[in-house]
Amino acid sequence: MSIRKDWNTYFLDIAYMASTRSQCSRRHVGAALVQGKKLLGTAYNGAPMGVADCSEAGCLIVEELEIKLLDNGEEEMTRKQRCVRTIHAEQNLLLFTDRRDREGSVVYVTDQPCWTCANMLANSGVIEIVYHRAYPKDSDKVKELMMQLGIKFIHMENYSPPASIEIEVIN
Repeated sequence: MSIRKDWNTYFLDIAYMASTRSQCSRRHVGAALVQGKKLLGTAYNGAPMGVADCSEAGCLIVEELEIKLLDNGEEEMTRKQRCVRTIHAEQNLLLFTDRRDREGSVVYVTDQPCWTCANMLANSGVIEIVYHRAYPKDSDKVKELMMQLGIKFIHMENYSPPASIEIEVIN
């Protein structure tokens, strides 16, 4: 007899399946929008429609510097690299779903949202975000934002993606 998956595992599996469509050479990310127990949409990261993706045209990487003020008053500089050709899975999910569908919904995403995606999700009407892989570059400030807004932010640390999904993350 097989064991029935809980809802978070089931929908996170679907987000991982969506990630298999990504052509990003650095990170395959998938997202799913769920209201109640109803799947309303999926998305993955990649170049805009009709534009050569990173596997065809190469990554378009920019480096940003971020200054963080530490508790002791000192500043810490962090380098962040990102591809500006790629639209994130969460952004695509928001672009291809209706606002009324997002009100009171849950977003399942393979990776913790970056700061930009977290801000967009915060204004989208969702009430909960469930993710698997941590994103250390923005982790603390994203968690704080979600706490301030009362959006449930669940890290499925012990989750295991479906066996057929290859996971490789290049930072």
